[in-house]
Amino acid sequence: SLYLHCDPTASHYLKIILDAIFGPENFQNEIIWKRTGAHNDTKQGITHMGRIHDVILFYSKTEKTKRNSIYSGYDATYVSKSYRHVDPDGRKYRLDNLTGPGGAAKGNPQYEFLGVTRFWRYSRERMQELYEQGRIIQTKPGRVPAYKRYLDEMPGVSLQDVWDDISPIGAQAAERLGYPTQKPLSLLERIISASSKPGDVVLDPFCGCGTTISAAQTLGRCWIGIDITYIAVSLIRNRLKDMFADDSYKVIGLPEDMHSARQLATLSEHDGRYQFQFWALSLVQAKPIGGDSTGSGKGIKAGKKGADRGIDGVIPFIETITGQRRQILVQVKSGHVKSGDVRDLRGVIEREKAAMGVFITLETPTAEMKTEAATAGVYHSDHWNRDYPRLQILTIDELLHGVNVDMPPVRGATFKQAPRVVTPTSSQMGFAALTAAAADEG
Repeated sequence: SLYLHCDPTASHYLKIILDAIFGPENFQNEIIWKRTGAHNDTKQGITHMGRIHDVILFYSKTEKTKRNSIYSGYDATYVSKSYRHVDPDGRKYRLDNLTGPGGAAKGNPQYEFLGVTRFWRYSRERMQELYEQGRIIQTKPGRVPAYKRYLDEMPGVSLQDVWDDISPIGAQAAERLGYPTQKPLSLLERIISASSKPGDVVLDPFCGCGTTISAAQTLGRCWIGIDITYIAVSLIRNRLKDMFADDSYKVIGLPEDMHSARQLATLSEHDGRYQFQFWALSLVQAKPIGGDSTGSGKGIKAGKKGADRGIDGVIPFIETITGQRRQILVQVKSGHVKSGDVRDLRGVIEREKAAMGVFITLETPTAEMKTEAATAGVYHSDHWNRDYPRLQILTIDELLHGVNVDMPPVRGATFKQAPRVVTPTSSQMGFAALTAAAADEG
């Protein structure tokens, strides 16, 4: 099964492409997800109606695609209208028809029950059992008996192709990580639950902040996630660490030594310069600033560093005693470095009134650079009652060997921490085994 999430400006073009790949006969649904509430833009001179939905195109590879029953809750108006009767113990029920549609032609038996002769859905013996169990009532003598169908026994409404019961992620929601385009976890859990079983393989080739991966892990599926940006990979690793105790997964493609770090740094400016920067920032859990870090082709990705003015990333933290939010400014250099670069960062720290600064370099710093950093002085933390070097130089080699920023341990989140969940007992296969399993599926 394939689910493609897009907006209405692209869905019709993408549907043509998917028809060409899978065949029109394997189109299953155009799912409408109501992603936001109503809004009125007419006062701003906008002529279109409120755009409040996204499109999810659902295709299957063959007719053998898996389909699991998914149910949603009943509408409150429907419940109040249909389940009007209440037992003494508080259980709500509605009265359902017991007569057999189609009569004798459909094989339904005819007999008298409670003084009423009809073609019935059940045999005489079964009707008597249900009556003794209190599941059949006759509201008045001579009336056709009815079946008591309890609300708490009903699974709900079978999943349809309009989803208006999954809310967008609110500004203060616990699962909000601060990543653009983040989707609700419940949305991906529904998709995965509908088309796979525990142990199946889920692939998200554009996994962003890892919502699909997190949903798959929660539901006991194996998974493969792919993303082009290093900041996304770093965010996913932190999300998995925060949410799950299981860390039996492997990250493929991140630099693991100085050789691979230099390879990343020497890529063309368009393809790799800022990816090296994003990766280096992820080593100290700093959030990129001055542009778009998601790889959408804007801001930093396009080389327009805008208002960053010599700052590549920020590590926020909070002084517990005062509750003051402070910042550590981070700059990354992959090429030739000199003392003037450190001096410039010191000036930025003072200009922005930041608590500290970190200078990350691929090359070994010179003695003059270390001297320049030392002259920046110290930052004193009242809560921890200790001094920290105000300007620190860290090399990529040091970071790869576990060295980190010397800073107060109380942090504000670079991206918000994801809430921990309890997952089914399962183990993640290795990448080769996952891909082999996917190939075996067809």
